[in-house]
Amino acid sequence: MTLAKIERLDRLIEAGAQARQAEAGSLWRQSLRRMRRSPMAVTGASIVALFMLVAIFGPWIAPYDPTAQSWGDEVFLNRSIFPGPRPENWFGLDHLGRDMFSRMIVGARQTMLVGVVATLIGFAAGAVVGGVAAASGTFGGRWGQRIEAVIMRTVDVALAIPMLLLALSVAALLGPSLSTVMIAVGVAQIPIFARLLRGSMLAQAHSDYVLAAISLGVPKSRIVLSHIFPNSLGPVIVQATLVLATAIIEAAALSYLGLGNPDPGTPEWGTMLADAQRFLSGAPQLAIYPAVGIIVTALGFTLLGEAMRESLDPRLRRQS
Repeated sequence: MTLAKIERLDRLIEAGAQARQAEAGSLWRQSLRRMRRSPMAVTGASIVALFMLVAIFGPWIAPYDPTAQSWGDEVFLNRSIFPGPRPENWFGLDHLGRDMFSRMIVGARQTMLVGVVATLIGFAAGAVVGGVAAASGTFGGRWGQRIEAVIMRTVDVALAIPMLLLALSVAALLGPSLSTVMIAVGVAQIPIFARLLRGSMLAQAHSDYVLAAISLGVPKSRIVLSHIFPNSLGPVIVQATLVLATAIIEAAALSYLGLGNPDPGTPEWGTMLADAQRFLSGAPQLAIYPAVGIIVTALGFTLLGEAMRESLDPRLRRQS
């Protein structure tokens, strides 16, 4: 086969890959149209958008300084008597005379920061682990398959450990801090992303355009990085949305257990829950507000992720 023919075939392979990527983009557009018609997607997106707006603009929205004990003289700790909702304090006061509404708003930023950063850590590390395992098993020969086996058995062991227990172990080793919570929750999510991306990449590796590229001698690294990996990210992105909800709950649990931000004055929903447990009998609203915030936010991400998963389902695409 002449060099000119090889170059033409290489261009055909590139054109086929580009056409496949364009088809994937078209499927994403179709998915977006279906999500616009889905009440579940609209509800989840509305909750997530509201949460993100509050988290971003919280310091400017909050009517008072969330750390200022401006109404401390109105609080009676020995009797667990705290003023409830009133015109100047919409959610009442906490045990130190701080405005609960301001602390809820500013605390949303800390909760979102922990959830997003932890998800990014899990996504990035899981993509590396799953990508290396899939590439090694597909193109690495006998030694590559051994490497894949070692990686995936390690991932299986990590998956056998409950995520919260794994995050708790990592946080206990690193010590209490906000960065510790991010790392701990992110590490607990790595096995999920690794296994999901590996399965998606293995499915893509047996596509016709990949086999044609291999037969033409296209470098395997180029095939993996330029075609297989980008086309395998759809399910992983959907999973990232669902993992965000889990990350927020796990971060709040670690903060509740005292492994979060060591500064008790910094508003964070998990820390606020931990502070409120001493006053549940006399002032249950101190725990209700952050608990509802965590539940509603996690529900929003879950609804949005489930709607994305359903809209990308091939069976639903065939029906529409």
